Amino acid sequence: MQRFFIFVFVCFVLTRAEAAPDFNRDVRPILSSRCFKCHGMDDKARKADLRFDLRESALDVITPGQPDKSEFIKRVFSHDENEIMPPLAAKIPLTDKEKQTLREWVQNGAPYAPHWAFVKPQMPKVPPVINAALVKNPLDNFIIARLEQAGLNPSPPADKYTLVRRVYLDLIGLPPTPQEADAFVQDTAPDAYEKMVDSLLASPQYGERWARRWLDLARYADTNGYEKDRNRIIWPYRDWVVRALNDNLPFDQFSIKQLAGDMLPNATPDDKIATGFHRNTMLNEEGGIDPLEFRYLASVDRVATTGTTWLGLTTGCAQCHTHKFDPITHTEYFQLMAFLNNADEPDYEIPDETLSQRRSEAKKREAELLAALPEKWPVPLEVNWKTPDAEATISSDAPVEKQANGVLKFPATDKNSYTITFETDSPTDRLKLEVLKEGNEGPGRTPHGNFVLNEIEIAIAPKAAPEKSERVKIVGAEADFSQQNFPITDAIDGKPDTGWAIDQGGNAHFNRTATFTFAKPIGFEGGTRWTVKLHQNYGQKHVIGQLRLSLGQTKQSDNLPLDVVRREALQTRFAAWEKEESARAAQWQIVRPARIKSS
Repeated sequence: MQRFFIFVFVCFVLTRAEAAPDFNRDVRPILSSRCFKCHGMDDKARKADLRFDLRESALDVITPGQPDKSEFIKRVFSHDENEIMPPLAAKIPLTDKEKQTLREWVQNGAPYAPHWAFVKPQMPKVPPVINAALVKNPLDNFIIARLEQAGLNPSPPADKYTLVRRVYLDLIGLPPTPQEADAFVQDTAPDAYEKMVDSLLASPQYGERWARRWLDLARYADTNGYEKDRNRIIWPYRDWVVRALNDNLPFDQFSIKQLAGDMLPNATPDDKIATGFHRNTMLNEEGGIDPLEFRYLASVDRVATTGTTWLGLTTGCAQCHTHKFDPITHTEYFQLMAFLNNADEPDYEIPDETLSQRRSEAKKREAELLAALPEKWPVPLEVNWKTPDAEATISSDAPVEKQANGVLKFPATDKNSYTITFETDSPTDRLKLEVLKEGNEGPGRTPHGNFVLNEIEIAIAPKAAPEKSERVKIVGAEADFSQQNFPITDAIDGKPDTGWAIDQGGNAHFNRTATFTFAKPIGFEGGTRWTVKLHQNYGQKHVIGQLRLSLGQTKQSDNLPLDVVRREALQTRFAAWEKEESARAAQWQIVRPARIKSS
């Protein structure tokens, strides 16, 4: 596609006829800049009911082939300030060369041609040359013929290092590496140049280089413009343009997909992405704007861009009046705007297999979490607590003192591990650890009463076979207070360097409670022997002074399912809240007046 347009452009430039003036190339620019304002498409500005944009009207003052009998030529060459055209007051006089061009045009029959933007390009005839040895491809014919006509010789061929640098910069915008330049210079094959060009045309950098030109026409930007100028997600369109150029997509398909890719039969995601061409308009997100005002401005931009990019025309003038220079009427402008303004602007999510898979996994996880949400809702539990008769030993072999109500008192040591054993007859689903102060001391043995419980381990065994011990999995831990960075959950994380502590601003002289829950009620028929180990490795006397262990079993009234219990608990709490708030609420009574009078 790119090579085709380069070829057409070169042919257009190099085949300019020297004999008769070309209407679109030589004559129309003069008429547009000097005559159309008063004698053109705009019926409201037109004078003398004369139009130079239409041949049949212009023939009222032009006699084809006879410039001396043409009123048009007489006025152009006149020296009378009342007759000369354009009028002196317009201050846009014709040059001698422009006057001569118009005279030669009339002399040659005053031929007209459609506006060049509406003329299909034609492949020109390849001109003959005298020095045919210089010709290596048809483009050379045009260049050499023009040089021979001017009596010039071609420049000598560039050396291979210069040539490889030029080609790289032209095609991909980057210079060759030293290795690439050396490879071309050392390639003595007759088709070395062609191979280099083909490799560059096939490289991804080719599309990146030339896409920039098209993206400028498409007013591509990664932000919305206006005062907030937020980021916009439209880079897939940029990548589409790069791919289209690298794939050498035919220009008709390149155009159709960008203007109406979503309307193609069985439009693919790529076809829809291509329509991003007209999603590049600026977007105002400022508060208080009128959205329709900026939709109108976006439509104006789309009309202008469509005209400039595909028609080769400036359409902006026709927004206010019929165009004075290009063949677009005021009505036609708004017909094109209506076509573009009727388009929808939906957001488009680009299909992505990886993203779809991740989204599917996320939705599955979402469903699982939602299903488990009721289980996380707090339920008012009734727990039967029993304090067993326990025995305790410590790693330092110091004596442990048993007190009333199941309280165990431990000596002050730097660090220690407590092993507490007891037996039960019924299953249980939780264990409560109460750490208790003694007078103004404790519950820890530090001066400020703190301790660090690094880890708690629980094991059970049948009472009749204590050697068959098994570790109990603790599924949850809660405490009525935890020191910052020392949460109760650190006591069950399996890490010896973390733990639970209770310091509160330099003071830990408070009774505290921690509860450890199991996945289900545990115990053996015939009785269970329990072994609870408390590891305290922090040092500096951060050990527990007094504690009590209790085992609990949750009660559920009437054996109701948990979801029912949760719902009833929520309803009860809401009713209590409503009653409390109602008592504080003002009672309002609507007054119905017997008579209303207004001034």
